[in-house]
Amino acid sequence: MTPQKILLPVLTALFCCALTLPAAAQEQQNGAKAAVQPSADQVELLKLSTDNQLADQRIKKELQQLNAKKEKLRAQYEFDQQVQKSTTSQLEADLARATSENKLADEKRKTEIAGLETEYQKLAEQNKLAAEQSRNLMQAQGDELQKLTLENRLTEEKNKKLMADLAIKISKLKGENDLKTEQQRTDLLADSKEKNAIDLALKRLDLEERQLKIEKMELDNRINKITADLDLRAKKEEWKKQSNTDPVYTDRPFKGGKLVISDRRIALNGPIFSGVADYVTDRIHYYNNISTQPIFIVIDASPGGSVMEGYRIVKDMQASKAPISVVVKSYAASMAAVITTLADKSYVYPNAIILHHQMSSFVWGNMTQMKEQLELNKEWERRLHIPVSKKMGISIEEFRKKMYEKNSEGNWEEFGDKAVEYKWATEVVDEIEETGMIKNPDEKAPSPSAGRMGYTQPLEEKIDEKGLRYVALPRLDPFDFYFIYNPDRYYR
Repeated sequence: MTPQKILLPVLTALFCCALTLPAAAQEQQNGAKAAVQPSADQVELLKLSTDNQLADQRIKKELQQLNAKKEKLRAQYEFDQQVQKSTTSQLEADLARATSENKLADEKRKTEIAGLETEYQKLAEQNKLAAEQSRNLMQAQGDELQKLTLENRLTEEKNKKLMADLAIKISKLKGENDLKTEQQRTDLLADSKEKNAIDLALKRLDLEERQLKIEKMELDNRINKITADLDLRAKKEEWKKQSNTDPVYTDRPFKGGKLVISDRRIALNGPIFSGVADYVTDRIHYYNNISTQPIFIVIDASPGGSVMEGYRIVKDMQASKAPISVVVKSYAASMAAVITTLADKSYVYPNAIILHHQMSSFVWGNMTQMKEQLELNKEWERRLHIPVSKKMGISIEEFRKKMYEKNSEGNWEEFGDKAVEYKWATEVVDEIEETGMIKNPDEKAPSPSAGRMGYTQPLEEKIDEKGLRYVALPRLDPFDFYFIYNPDRYYR
């Protein structure tokens, strides 16, 4: 029997089953719709029926694939037979030709032909085996199809029974739910009075909370108003502490006898000792890093002091990109006078005093040491007084001689208007406008020494055993000297 004759009854049965299942499912579905609305279990049952139909279709497709495979094996078998026939014919021709040539070769050919015949028989047996296996496979698949069909019918019967059980359970649950609903209605009627009382209490609490919030908002508004008033008063007081005007910056600060000083101002008051040069030069560098507007070193009163500190101030004045003017209001003596004279621009009040004299110092040690110190003193005098005498247009010797012509102690002092004639200063100023003083100086009064000197290192005034007041100057660094006017030995 051929594979086609075997598969035909199977395919016919599958087709009838596929037609019967949808018709039965449709009839059952229509009956269910007519009776009651389908439940979730009924929908699941319909889904299972659909899945069974899809499985039937899949089995049909697999049977078609098996038939195609069988036809392919049959064609391969016929092709192998043709190849074998062709090979046999060629071998027989070769055998006849070899027989006429050599008996030994004929025997050899016979042996090869026998081997080929054996191989041919082997291939024939293999083809028969493959055909038998294909028939067995088709038979097994037919049995599997019948098994699946029976299982589907069994599942359908189980689903029907399950649906009946579910309908009974649903009916029972519905009755229980109706009973619970009625009981809840009874409980709600019993609790409604208590609930109304609770709601009323909650509404009263909410009302009290709202009233408290309103009172708090009113209190916050009053506090904010008071705070705003206090802030306004504080800002008014802060406003009063400042002039609320900007400093005046001009490239020509001196005009018509009036000098306008901005906040680019450096105070240089009191003795010049260690730390004063840092105070002055740091501010010179800072103002130069801002702009090239004029800078003012203002000397209210300074007796001079350290040559090293003063020399640093002079060198930074000369290296400054911004023009630096020295302003003397009361007096500048010794090192302070040198700073005033060596400035490019210096302004003095008419009654301010400028005092130049020879540098004085203390020497101690043996003769060699004192000689070395004296030579160092002379070198500092040369470095400081030669630039001053050169600016005056005279020699250092003439400068020294005039000191003693003016004063027996060598302290040559002149009022500001006369000092300009000697070129110790460049201009006499009649009026100084300090535009940089924009804050009330009384609000944060500095200590007397700091306010007088313009920096924060104070000097403590003491009384000696004779009842005389004095100030002890700080110790100088090595190779440094005090260049200070001190006639009453106040500075010691």
